[in-house]
Amino acid sequence: MKLSIVATLYQSAPYIAEFHQRATAVARQFAGDDYEIVLVNDGSPDNSLELAVQLTEADGHVVLIDLSRNFGHHKAMMTGLAAASGEHVFLIDSDLEEEPEWLISFDEQMRQESSDVVYGVQARRKGGVGERVTGNLFYKLFRVLTGINQPDNIVTARLMSRRYVRALVSHRERELNIGGLWVITGYKQSRQIVRKYATSPTTYTLSKKFSHLVNAVTSFSSLPLVFTFYVGLLISASAALFIGYLAFLYFFVSTPPDGYTSIIASIWLFSGLIIFFVGVQGIYISKIFSEVKSRPYVIVRQVYGNTSVRRSADEWIQQHS
Repeated sequence: MKLSIVATLYQSAPYIAEFHQRATAVARQFAGDDYEIVLVNDGSPDNSLELAVQLTEADGHVVLIDLSRNFGHHKAMMTGLAAASGEHVFLIDSDLEEEPEWLISFDEQMRQESSDVVYGVQARRKGGVGERVTGNLFYKLFRVLTGINQPDNIVTARLMSRRYVRALVSHRERELNIGGLWVITGYKQSRQIVRKYATSPTTYTLSKKFSHLVNAVTSFSSLPLVFTFYVGLLISASAALFIGYLAFLYFFVSTPPDGYTSIIASIWLFSGLIIFFVGVQGIYISKIFSEVKSRPYVIVRQVYGNTSVRRSADEWIQQHS
């Protein structure tokens, strides 16, 4: 198969019909009749599933993977990529904030630069000031704490070669951050400046963004653990110097230390640091706990359409369970 278009569904009912129409048009332009559209329903609470099932009945190119519940955007994307069989795989969101027509310009750049991946990057992040500030802060912190050079304002849309997709889905961790995996999978990757539209309010609240940052950093870097070691060493050294200073005052200057305020403040400071550092270690331990349980990566309730996709999805799930 020449082309697979992969998209996830979550509260996507208002966009499915137009997305299918536009994706079909660009797929025919790219691959003629040799294409598939793989949709992954990530436990959408609206009627996205019913509408997508209707598409599979009306269009033999559409395949629908219905997950048993909401597993998260990243895991749903990986499931769709694992099921895709095309020599080129175009991953895109279904809410039309990203245009299916980008496939053509992505393909032109891929051929010109002999790349395995062409991905979209926003010249200016969509949304208000708060969303732009928190988004830029996320990427900066992620790069500093992990050493992974993930571009600012990257979007979901990307055109990938078969060998890149095969390498990408070989990653086995269950608590994944797909943005980091895109980078560390390697191969030649090229960026293209795009304009992302705002068709719906973002579902990423500030707390979700912070949780996403913590998960992303701890998935790719042990730097927070190293940081706790050096901070603990610094605190111990400063405490030793302060104790030496107090001993000097007591034995040589005859000035006994007094006051309880500084002592209480120090206890609060060091107690807070200890709890913080234990919490950092707890996050890593929880990830180990999640991995060693070896629970299924996702659970597919049913596959509608091409039965070969069912086999591809089942094989991938078995490898990750």
